[in-house]
Amino acid sequence: MKLTLNVNGESRSVDVDPRTPLLWVLRDELELKGTKFGCGMSLCGACTVHVDGAPTRACVTPVSAVAASAITTIEGIGATPLGSKVQAAWLDVDVVQCGYCQAGQIMSATALLSRNAAPSDADIDAAMTGNICRCGTYTRIRAAIKRAAGLTPTDTSEG
Repeated sequence: MKLTLNVNGESRSVDVDPRTPLLWVLRDELELKGTKFGCGMSLCGACTVHVDGAPTRACVTPVSAVAASAITTIEGIGATPLGSKVQAAWLDVDVVQCGYCQAGQIMSATALLSRNAAPSDADIDAAMTGNICRCGTYTRIRAAIKRAAGLTPTDTSEG
């Protein structure tokens, strides 16, 4: 079935089964490889993209469900002022170890800051729940979110 998607501000046509998960359309049809496969069950957050600004797990979202929506991936988030600020904070705080989960982490963090410009630790924890980092960089992720928000991180050690 032919569908037209709005991905990162561009109209893109795909010819896929409407039940195909958005993740595979992004990666295999549109060659946007930044969104990662992790668990395939919406549990790890590696596949997080924005659909109309809301963090969405692309691994369980049928492409037909988002055909009329604005989809933003990690490849497009840096074009937004807030996304650029979050990406810069990630680099400044040196969040990344292996990097596999970081696209999903950045997408969730950007969604959080778009609705809460000054999140508390509890707000950050709630928004980032479900984004798993096997390297355990959670303290640095929190520090980067606070930096992007213009807040002072209290502790960036990995304790």
